[in-house]
Amino acid sequence: MAKQPQPISPVKNFFAGGFGGVCLVFVGHPLDTIKVRLQTQPKPLPGQTPLYSGTFDCFRKTLVGEGVRGLYRGMAAPIIGVTPMYAVCFFGFSLGKRLQQRKPDDILTYPQLFAAGMLSGVFTTVIMAPGERIKCLLQIQAATGETKYSGSLDCAKQLYREAGIRGVYRGTVLTLMRDVPASGMYFMTYEWLKNILTPEGKSVSDLSVPRILCAGGLAGIFNWVVAIPPDVLKSRFQTAPAGKYPNGFRDVLRELIREEGVASLYKGFTAVMIRAFPANAACFLGFEIAMKFLNWVAPGI
Repeated sequence: MAKQPQPISPVKNFFAGGFGGVCLVFVGHPLDTIKVRLQTQPKPLPGQTPLYSGTFDCFRKTLVGEGVRGLYRGMAAPIIGVTPMYAVCFFGFSLGKRLQQRKPDDILTYPQLFAAGMLSGVFTTVIMAPGERIKCLLQIQAATGETKYSGSLDCAKQLYREAGIRGVYRGTVLTLMRDVPASGMYFMTYEWLKNILTPEGKSVSDLSVPRILCAGGLAGIFNWVVAIPPDVLKSRFQTAPAGKYPNGFRDVLRELIREEGVASLYKGFTAVMIRAFPANAACFLGFEIAMKFLNWVAPGI
């Protein structure tokens, strides 16, 4: 395994992680909108056709009915939360690595990298859960024809007014169930692929742009293979009317399995996989470029 960079810089992780996160949201949000609409569309009554027959049908109807802006519904919430979230995410991963080192130059095993990645998922949930709640509600309201929220801030205010902080953070447990194992897979896979793609005798830090894009994109795919079932449950739970699922994700899981079968846990799979590669390739490339720039302009921080 190639030698891993050791220093942890909260300031550099904040800016580099934030920039990488903005890149991810901008590239991936349109397909995230499609994913959420597919996951939350109502079950058709007997004799009726589904609202969307699949990923491409949902994309076409959204584009025709709402234009390009429809694909970017709810983007303000993840953009606002993305800088601190990815700062905490990348810092959490670095901290997780450091906590497992006996000496500063210790090289971690892949299970240790997985554990460090899981820690980052715990750290980011505080920021991720309310942003996901707001994003999902804004993404589905255009599809239902009801305009309850005028934007992200209005949505947050209404949720807080209706149910307090618990209303804003609804779905936190499911966000943890999604992000902790998925983040472990995400970072472990990225480090593994970087090592594989590093030419013999070269440093991981010298990887070319195409190799970084490849490692980041594939890491995103591995992340979502793990994350999509709890993500389906989370989307359903966060967009359901208050009181519909009194026992939380267990009620959502029972209803989905009973009415739509196990395959329903992979709703939106095509949209997720189409989105995963370019969005996460952009994220890691943005992070690596920003980190190199920060190391150049402020090597001592």
